[in-house]
Amino acid sequence: MARFIGNIGYAEYVDKGDGVFAEKIVERKARGDVNRVARRWETTENLNDDLVMSHEFSIVMDAYAFNNFVNIRYVVWGGARWRVNYIEARRPRLVLTVGKVYNGPAPEAP
Repeated sequence: MARFIGNIGYAEYVDKGDGVFAEKIVERKARGDVNRVARRWETTENLNDDLVMSHEFSIVMDAYAFNNFVNIRYVVWGGARWRVNYIEARRPRLVLTVGKVYNGPAPEAP
């Protein structure tokens, strides 16, 4: 089992005014283990097949992760952001399973 130290992307909702809310992505450091590393190619109607990961990360929950695990959007691993497909809360850990590459909003540059 490999160790994991990386960033997790959380969506926070910010009021833009007049009751309009927008997602703001915040990355936070996390530590844990990589339980499974697997991949497959998914045939689609596109020219190229899609790469789909089935990696499973078991991260140690802090108070922020416990209160906001429903807002987790992605895991940064191997230089890419991977969309979280499944989250299981097993105190004191969160088990995250990732799938395709995340193409949503990114955190703002400092």
